[in-house]
Amino acid sequence: MEDLTPKKIVKELDKYIVGQNEAKRKVAIALRNRWRRQQLDDEIRDEVTPKNIIMIGPTGVGKTEIARRLSKLVDAPFVKVEASKFTEVGYVGRDCESMVRDLVETSVSLVRDEMKRSFEEEARERAENRILNILLPPQPRTPEKIFNPNDPSTGDEGPALSTIEKTPEERTRDMIKEKLEAGEMDDREVEVSVKDGGQTSTMHMFSNTGLEEMGVNFQDMLGKLSPDKKKTKKTTVIQARKLLEQEELEELLDMDHIVEEAVNRAENAGIIFLDEIDKIAASSSRGGGPDVSREGVQRDILPIVEGSTVTTKYGPVKTDHVLFIAAGAFHISKVSDLIPELQGRFPIRVELDSLGAEDFARILKEPKNSLIKQYESLLATEGVTLEITDDAITEMASICREVNEGTENIGARRLHTIMEYLLESLLFDATDHAGETIKIDAEQVKLRLAEIVEERDLSQFIL
Repeated sequence: MEDLTPKKIVKELDKYIVGQNEAKRKVAIALRNRWRRQQLDDEIRDEVTPKNIIMIGPTGVGKTEIARRLSKLVDAPFVKVEASKFTEVGYVGRDCESMVRDLVETSVSLVRDEMKRSFEEEARERAENRILNILLPPQPRTPEKIFNPNDPSTGDEGPALSTIEKTPEERTRDMIKEKLEAGEMDDREVEVSVKDGGQTSTMHMFSNTGLEEMGVNFQDMLGKLSPDKKKTKKTTVIQARKLLEQEELEELLDMDHIVEEAVNRAENAGIIFLDEIDKIAASSSRGGGPDVSREGVQRDILPIVEGSTVTTKYGPVKTDHVLFIAAGAFHISKVSDLIPELQGRFPIRVELDSLGAEDFARILKEPKNSLIKQYESLLATEGVTLEITDDAITEMASICREVNEGTENIGARRLHTIMEYLLESLLFDATDHAGETIKIDAEQVKLRLAEIVEERDLSQFIL
């Protein structure tokens, strides 16, 4: 995180997301402040709270994509949750505190993977030794002694005896080890004894919204009261190596240390992305009905965002310094429809821009994983070379803007529909065009997508 400056964060996001520079800058600053806070003295560190962000903008402009790319970019616990899945006390649904439990689970997996990587070499050596012991069980060492005429030491009992460094069994063992490392014995069958993990039994607990699975393993709860069960498995050396490496890794991992580090990271570097937050904002113009529980959800989320202690299976976790990034379209409700206390917990607000034809054209070809590159790669597996001209891209972008304006504006997601309509026949008959180069220009785009544009007015009647 030290090398991840705001400029670098924005540069990485630019590879996948077109435009929305203001949102990228806000997110980049918030992430960098996480690292800056860790460099402060203990006295002031606790006083620096995260500046939560709320992103406002129509669907399909990049809000969720920013969160998705951030999760891959930052080396910190990150979870994305849908606010619409939560319900207040007394209703069937997810408990709001479950987002914190998910964050801790993510943090434990993150730290666990890091520690596994650090122990990989040692676990590999241990596994090799176990396989070696199976192929050639170790024998008690009985060193042979021979007369060494070059040894000048003498005594009453005659010339000194020198010990041979390795026995014949040890030399054979070294030879087999070399073959193992070279992969020459990978296909040989061996019988290995590994732990029988069995089925993981989970325990359920009643939370304030009902029955919730905590995922507690009863075998872990019993600890060492019963010895670990072993099972013998006949397999190849290459598969045995994988099984034994995994088992040795588990032996080397210190779960107490992992949990301690994971909880610390979740509390001080954790990020929770609250998507669709507008769905829990009850519009003042809409009466009761399904909106009855929305304000209750906001009241349940408020203490978590404000800073509280949540009980998890890894112990209590404080949310005082967790960064919350919320996002919503707010096309029906407004930010002001959220309860004032919750609004105050998101001091930084950024409005994302609606996308135009020029933006759609850039989205089709510029990002690292652009739609056109995706379809080119898919068709390349069938031996088909796809070429889409610049004027075809411009035409598709223009149609996307036109259809969005004429019907529901779903932003860049409309491009997926357009690309599927355009390439449907080619994708179906791809095997018949193996070895060919298919070129698509603006005229073909107009011809293929004409019915979409012509019939858009009828879409309101389609169920």
